[in-house]
Amino acid sequence: MKSIISGLHLKFAEKTWNETFQLVRRCMDKPKDESKPCQLLARSLERLQEVVTVSSMNTMRSHLEMIAKQQGMGFHVTEATCYLTADLFYLEVVLLPCGGAKEVKVAPHGGFPVPSESLLQPLRSKHFAEFSGKLAGLYTQYNIPGDNESKLKLFASLQYLGKDLQQISHLPRLPKDSDSQVDMINNGRIGCLIAGKEDSPMKIQFFIPPTDGMKTSDLQMTDTETVVQAAQVTVGATDVTHMLQMASVIPQPPQLDAHGYPVFLPLSEAPHEALPACFLLKLQPAIPMMLSFVKKLSHIADVAIADVDLQWAPLPKLLMRRSRANSHGETLDEQDIIFTVPLPGGVMHSYILPGDAWEVPAQRGTVVDSVPFTHPARVPALLDLLRHQCAINTLLRSCIASQCAGTDSACDLHFEVLPESETSFSVTFHRPDADSLAVLLVNVSGLHQITCTLFGAGIGEASLDEYLSTVMKRFMSIPVTLRTLYSKLEKITPAPLSPSRPATTEAENDHSAPSSTAVTDTNGALTTLSQSAAVPECSFSVSGSSVDKSELSELLPEINTSPTINPYPFDPVGVYSHWMTNSGQLSELI
Repeated sequence: MKSIISGLHLKFAEKTWNETFQLVRRCMDKPKDESKPCQLLARSLERLQEVVTVSSMNTMRSHLEMIAKQQGMGFHVTEATCYLTADLFYLEVVLLPCGGAKEVKVAPHGGFPVPSESLLQPLRSKHFAEFSGKLAGLYTQYNIPGDNESKLKLFASLQYLGKDLQQISHLPRLPKDSDSQVDMINNGRIGCLIAGKEDSPMKIQFFIPPTDGMKTSDLQMTDTETVVQAAQVTVGATDVTHMLQMASVIPQPPQLDAHGYPVFLPLSEAPHEALPACFLLKLQPAIPMMLSFVKKLSHIADVAIADVDLQWAPLPKLLMRRSRANSHGETLDEQDIIFTVPLPGGVMHSYILPGDAWEVPAQRGTVVDSVPFTHPARVPALLDLLRHQCAINTLLRSCIASQCAGTDSACDLHFEVLPESETSFSVTFHRPDADSLAVLLVNVSGLHQITCTLFGAGIGEASLDEYLSTVMKRFMSIPVTLRTLYSKLEKITPAPLSPSRPATTEAENDHSAPSSTAVTDTNGALTTLSQSAAVPECSFSVSGSSVDKSELSELLPEINTSPTINPYPFDPVGVYSHWMTNSGQLSELI
């Protein structure tokens, strides 16, 4: 073997790199088994291309040919121009004598070549990996399933869909956010539509969490990364046929309904084709969604979401898997993990999401990567539902996405997050102003319908609920909101009980009216807690007065406050009982 290797070294010692390239390519062109590609040779050629400097037209051609084969595309050359071809598009690369790229053009089927700056720059910089990645995305954009006839029809249908979505995006509407880009993404009828081009697919940006921090450094979140939720508009194959448009389904001139949306034609009244495919919103990134939301998506789209490959798990676990910092932590049992969230000023929060509470069927979900539909009229409602789920995910992720607690972690404040319904959850914590527990109920009815209701003895001021709801909507963060709440509670001066309403005893509680409930605090004392958010007999003051709305306007100058609505009946005793049942956890956290 050594003699063979030595002989090969001597044979090719005087060979140039170009000759070595040609040898590897000849071997690749004649594999022993035609059904299997020569993976070893392909990897060898890739490694050779990485180290060889492109200084001639032939070397650049070799690079482009290799990239084309990797993408499953055809390749041919005419003088100084290379063509990378696929079924529905081709790439035209004009080369310079020195091997540089002079121009790159993309031509869709039946269209004229259009210059592409995004593909030209990586070739000019000799960044072939970047060029290959962009070409892969372009190939995916035009990779429409079916035979040639079906591909052409689906390609045409996708173009008509894009034109209708652009018409919807251009309809006038009232802005809801001072930032025009954020307003378009979060409040636009179809978000922020990025029109498709020859070298890039159509994309819809439909959700972005708040990016502006508090003006005061105390309440700024730390180490947050803003990810714009988007969806690529494309087509996918299906087992059954669907009617897809072959012309615009928006009559001209457009007629608007009472909600400002155009009146669409049903597909039966417009040119259409029955094809074994449907339109897709390919989510970027994929979104963890609860079972009820997946069912709603199918109902709105009128196309079933295939559940064959879906894997179901509690929603927090799905969010944890997509978190960057979930590789270590302290577990109270096999399912409970304590997360720590650092805040400015050296304050550390810890959050526990009990596994048994989140294992219930209503809280199980799956990761959805694409949403099928067949008509542009379905898109606004689909995006609203996706935004709703994104709002829930953002709030929950704010208290589990930082890091897991270690055994030596020292936290100032401890919180337990429990599900209350598919769209609401509660946060239980020990009050700083009294030796008892308080519960914050968070109800997420939609992206812009988030309400907070605080339950606890001596707390019944509606303005505080309104204040907390405003902070929660503005920053979409549980830690920031609870930091604000905690600072308010530290300043509370409890008002004395009314003489006509003495403290409730255990005997009196057995015959008490159903509108109130006796709750035992951590000292064994009994406190009357109203089932509603307000307690007429109790009040609180912050620095001698109720929460001042002028203070809110200074902190959040661009927010319009509105009365808080509590659409979800909530039993704080149930949460408290859960804590008392898990006494081992309670003793560690409080």
